[in-house]
Amino acid sequence: MQATTEGVLVATAKLAVIYYSSTGTVHAMAERLQQAGEKAGAEVRLRQVPELAPPEAIASNAAWSQHFDRTKDEPKATADDVVWADAVLFGSPTRYGNITSQLKQFIDTLGPQWQQGLLADKAYAGFTSTMTAHGGQESTLLALYNTIYHFGGVVVAPGYTDPLKFADGNPYGVSHVTGGTNDAPLTDVQFAALDHMAQRIIRIAEKLRS
Repeated sequence: MQATTEGVLVATAKLAVIYYSSTGTVHAMAERLQQAGEKAGAEVRLRQVPELAPPEAIASNAAWSQHFDRTKDEPKATADDVVWADAVLFGSPTRYGNITSQLKQFIDTLGPQWQQGLLADKAYAGFTSTMTAHGGQESTLLALYNTIYHFGGVVVAPGYTDPLKFADGNPYGVSHVTGGTNDAPLTDVQFAALDHMAQRIIRIAEKLRS
């Protein structure tokens, strides 16, 4: 995709949204980021990392099993998706205050690209969900960003750069509380925060690239 500035064709930013979702919340967040990124003029790749859990674990949770069946044929993330992108948004549910093993395993495969410096000088941010309000959302995003520092990437957390972030309440990224039954839907508060994060990271990525 290209945009025209004073008659000159200028390539728009490339955004990769790479995520893991077990029951669908982070998947819904990723889809919203894709929509917001495309609306902002970016070329977007939405990519799911592979599932690692054994079939019996997935089958033990109806929501997990249903979501796995619905999304098992979606495009899977590769190292090329990160190398290709100017901006990367990583998404994962919280697991004991950290990202899931599924997303971590994918990130761990990026060693060859990291050694070549192909992951540096890009804009990165993250999004997550938990069942409880104090379930580790901030620590999950901060743990994710430890990796970005090693990449030589630029962390573009949303901070409080817009009044809507005082409703969302997470300066480290975007997060959602799914509640005790793990099925509370996203609201306009989260949608606004996701849109803002996508728009901002695209804008910063374009500045980094120029």
